[in-house]
Amino acid sequence: MKRTLLAGMALGCLLAVGTAPILPAPSAAAADGAHSAPLNIAPAVVPALQQWSAGTGRVALTARSRIVTPPDASVQLKQTAHQLGLDIEKLVALRLETATGAPEPGDVTMRIDPSAHFGNVLPQLKQEAYRLDVNAGRVTITAGGQPGAVNGAHTLLQALVSSPDRRSVPVGTAVDYPNYAVRGFMLDVGRRYFTPEFLRSYIRWMGYQKLNTLQIHLNDNEIGAPGGDWSKAQSAFRLRTDNPAFAGLAAPDGSYTKADWDSFEDTAAAAGVTLIPEIDAPAHAAAFTKFRPDIGLRGGNSDHLDLGNPAATTFMKSVYSEFAPWFRGPSLHIGADEYEGKLVDQYKTYINTIAPYVRSLGKKVHVWGSFNMMSGGGAGYDPDLTVNSWNNGWYGPQQAIDDGYDVINSNDDLLYVIPHASNDHGYGLDGRQIFESWEPHVFPRGKSLTPQQPHLLGAMPAVWNDLVHTPYTEIEVHGMVEKSMAALAQKMWSGTKAGTDYQAFLNTVRGVGQGPGTSFLPDTLGSNSVSADLARGRTTTASSVESLRFQASNATDGITETRWSSARTDDASLTVDLGSVRRIASATLIWEAAYAKDYDLQVSVNGTDWTTVARRRGLTGPTTEKLSFPAVDARHVRMQGITRGTAYGYSLHELEVWGAGDLAAGRPATSSSDETAGLTADRAFDNNGTTRWSSGRSDDQWLQVDLGSVQTVTEATVVWEAAFAKDYDLEVSTNGTHWTTVASRRNRTSPDADDLHFPPTSARYVRMQGIERGTPYGYSIYELRLN
Repeated sequence: MKRTLLAGMALGCLLAVGTAPILPAPSAAAADGAHSAPLNIAPAVVPALQQWSAGTGRVALTARSRIVTPPDASVQLKQTAHQLGLDIEKLVALRLETATGAPEPGDVTMRIDPSAHFGNVLPQLKQEAYRLDVNAGRVTITAGGQPGAVNGAHTLLQALVSSPDRRSVPVGTAVDYPNYAVRGFMLDVGRRYFTPEFLRSYIRWMGYQKLNTLQIHLNDNEIGAPGGDWSKAQSAFRLRTDNPAFAGLAAPDGSYTKADWDSFEDTAAAAGVTLIPEIDAPAHAAAFTKFRPDIGLRGGNSDHLDLGNPAATTFMKSVYSEFAPWFRGPSLHIGADEYEGKLVDQYKTYINTIAPYVRSLGKKVHVWGSFNMMSGGGAGYDPDLTVNSWNNGWYGPQQAIDDGYDVINSNDDLLYVIPHASNDHGYGLDGRQIFESWEPHVFPRGKSLTPQQPHLLGAMPAVWNDLVHTPYTEIEVHGMVEKSMAALAQKMWSGTKAGTDYQAFLNTVRGVGQGPGTSFLPDTLGSNSVSADLARGRTTTASSVESLRFQASNATDGITETRWSSARTDDASLTVDLGSVRRIASATLIWEAAYAKDYDLQVSVNGTDWTTVARRRGLTGPTTEKLSFPAVDARHVRMQGITRGTAYGYSLHELEVWGAGDLAAGRPATSSSDETAGLTADRAFDNNGTTRWSSGRSDDQWLQVDLGSVQTVTEATVVWEAAFAKDYDLEVSTNGTHWTTVASRRNRTSPDADDLHFPPTSARYVRMQGIERGTPYGYSIYELRLN
């Protein structure tokens, strides 16, 4: 079997030996012994480690290293060890077998020991703590509980990915644990359907960053009814059951079956994430009042349940009873926000009826904090609830704690994203602001709590898809979320342990990537991604500025609440220097109210000679403009105003420039065979995820792309169709004759997309060389992408 080649790297020779050697530190001791080797800095991981005791040298894993668990290890720990082996193979192309018994030199050991010392971890969080000991040619992960084992595995993964050789980790001991129990994220799928692949990818991505809670808001509706007619309003309930009693309840534009939900739970268990399903009532309930108009206010012409009708409560009990068995996590969120205040007595009775009923189904009950606005506080409500404090006026955090509730910070001013809205962070939270000035105890307008207040469980930012008629995709939402997710993960786990240099933190984020199983999500922070904003943080100049408050750099700071504004003249421009010549193919301009009626987008290699790549004429209002053009080399990008659309100058919230990305897109492709005339090699490089190449039905088949010239390639993504490869190699060549294997995959059992990472390699030709099929069919690939 072919092995990954690390041509030109000293580590290559280590792959032939049976133990993991201790490599010298980069600056080894002098020959005369006069100077000792420097101590290792902590591994570059996200979130940053709580404690690090440094040693010298590094321990390298080899092809003979194993992941070993004790003979009495739980099934869950063995599954985590197995998953770690799969993830290491995906991310660094090194296959490690799993075993039970005594570890040998060169092995990775995983064990659970609740009695071990884990620094200053709070007792209630010890299950999530772990130690990573790297010494004497071994790597040992000791966890306080099963969640800690998953956290330790993710740290080891990141340490390998971010190391220079992608095979070794620094000698030393990490003691790591979270500051808060709930490190969450909430996604509103009620108002906009998100595909199962997106949700599974998000679960994996969250777990890789040690975010441990995903709340899925499963039903909702648009805020106002068109013309007052709720039968015409957008609404959806996203679970679909075979029970005929609920036939027609699931949304026709997208819903999740029991099999879908099982896949979410399976993915969450492997990633160390707990799912909190939310079925929202008695407000936000148009999906239910459309299904059963008799239980809605005003004869069903409302998105509120008629709590004066006992049938409404009975129906909601039936919904919770039907779906609670689907959910493996300990909690179920019942919504309970923004109901009509004049019906407070009925509302209170409903809460005090539904909450114990849901607990009788074996679930803890979560609610959105609304008690202050409804009735001036929590007196008289069910006492055994967990409250998302989302608005200080509706129910502030200290008030909820004083009333005896545990609280999760979901404050709307600080943590809500409403895509494309003019308020509530319509283009994503500001990652820098989160990194520099926020932690879970921080609430606006003087309502902050003390850090790690015992009743503050943690935090949960949220995406709310309020603008149901605005066109945008789930991938656009990811771009908004990724701006701040790593910073949020950092501040929820270990606070300020990542230091104060935000740019250095972002470099670490880029270094560790998004983790295994996330190729569905574009890496909007990665420097090689098609979705990387190349203008972010770059030097930006303007022909004029309205005032110092509206300087040019505001348009490339990644913060949509800031802006650049020019003087009040037609002939004005904004120019960004990308720092080096880059291959670009699109740009996004987010206009403020003072927009351009006519303008050109221009590019230059030297800042002197300019070429227009896009022209816009006759605009009638401010909007977000997405301009695509044939890929072009450029260092400088300029918005050249021609005619203003208002009496003011030009004003841009953001000028974003996107890389051409995939080196293989649209390039000439060949294959050993094509199953049919419609499944040819070029279909795997057409940037269309619905077309595919499929080979003949034999093992030894290949797919090849010509990049046109020798390029530096560092990673590949293979998006498999159902006819996947059990075993295959990724090979490269500069001349099409002599080939080198840069990544190998073996014993694959499913058609999951593959992320392949390898040292920077010069290549003009790249091919997938099939070795053994995973099905009786041939090999079939939707997309083979290269960066």
